[in-house]
Parts: sequence; structure tokens; C-alpha cells
Amino acid sequence: MLESASIELVIMDLAGTTVEDPDGVGQALKSALTEAGVPWNHESVNGIMGIPKPIAIRQLWAQVNPGMTADDGFFDAIHADFKVRMMDYYRNDPTVKEVPGATQVFKTLRAGGIKVGLDTGFSRDIVDVLMTRLGWSADLVDASATSDEVPRGRPYPDLVLRVMELTGVTDVKRVAKVGDTPSDLGEGTAAGCGWVIGVTEGTHTADQLRPHPHTHVISSVRDLPALFGVVG
Repeated sequence: MLESASIELVIMDLAGTTVEDPDGVGQALKSALTEAGVPWNHESVNGIMGIPKPIAIRQLWAQVNPGMTADDGFFDAIHADFKVRMMDYYRNDPTVKEVPGATQVFKTLRAGGIKVGLDTGFSRDIVDVLMTRLGWSADLVDASATSDEVPRGRPYPDLVLRVMELTGVTDVKRVAKVGDTPSDLGEGTAAGCGWVIGVTEGTHTADQLRPHPHTHVISSVRDLPALFGVVG
């Protein structure tokens, strides 16, 4: 157990961490790639989860076209297609739901005096659709940051620093970054967060996360209140 008095802010990822993702994100990206004639495989798509999708698309294309270049418009079109698919998925698909207990985790942390932030490799338009669908408003989440609102997405520290700015937290050692991908762990480590926590309910297993810098690996965000000594 960690002292709750020592932590001010917990920043959690969305898909795979606080939002269930039965490969909905992966399928949207795979469909957009297929539509554009870009080959892919499951391992390569899974490997870029968590990073800004415009960068992810370029990385996937480069893996099958080493040394080649393409017009920016080509990549922009794939990303636009992906966004349409994701917004439709988050707006209409009946399987979209929070990780069981996520809302209660937000409430418990905030009741314990800990601020709650969200960050993501998605753009703001996708996130607005998702948070509206889940009913996650300002009374549950203190701040959120998206990849198109910062100069650099994961694994750079910019998203953490943006949420800190929005919540008025100044000491990064009193911040926890939580996510289900290596890029989440890289982001928290690059920012210098006091806690860098991997969760295994999403895209990566414990064995896949442990080689990356972290302070903890837990099964679910449901474990966070106990980890920080906050009683619900």
C-alpha cells in the first residue's frame, strides 16, 4: 500500500485501461489500412497501440515499405477514415462500455483527495464522443488530454504535463500514470512520474509489459484505490 497523502493525481489511459476494448480500436485501424491497400498483421498493429494514430499509421506503412515515402495526403486519408470508424464505433456499437468499476474508481480516488485525469493517443473529436457515451463529465474526471492537443504524443511526456497543467499539479513525483501499453509506461517514465503502472486487462499481458520501465503491474484499474490506500 502507498500513502494516499503522497499522491495528487492519477492519469489513466482510455481504451484497454478504463474502457473495454475487444479489439474495437484495432479493427477500426485494420479496416482503414485495408481500405488504403496497406498490409498489416496483428502483432504490428498491437505494437503501436497507445501512440498517436497519425504516427502509428506512418509506422505501420514504413514496416511494409522500408525506405519508401508517400504523400502526406495518403496518410491523412487513412487517419480520417480511422476517425470516422472510431466515432461510429464509440457512438453506436452496443459493446462499448467502461472497464467494470472504472466510474467507481474515479469517485473513490476523488473522494480520497486524489485528482483524476485521462489521456490518450486518440484525437479530441473521438474522445468527446466516447466520454459523452459513457457519461464521464467534470464531476468524475478533473481533466483529459488528447494527442492532437500536445506537440508530441506517447511515449513522450507531453500528455502527462498537459494534464498536470490543467489540474494545477506541479510535482510530477506525486503523479501516477496508468495504462495498458508500453507507450503508456514510456510516457510516464519520460515524464518522471512517481508511479508508472501497467494494467493487464487491455492489449498487453504482464509478461509483455514487465520489460518496459514501470513501478507496478496490476490486473485492473480497480486495484488502484487499494494501492493508494483509499477506501471506497
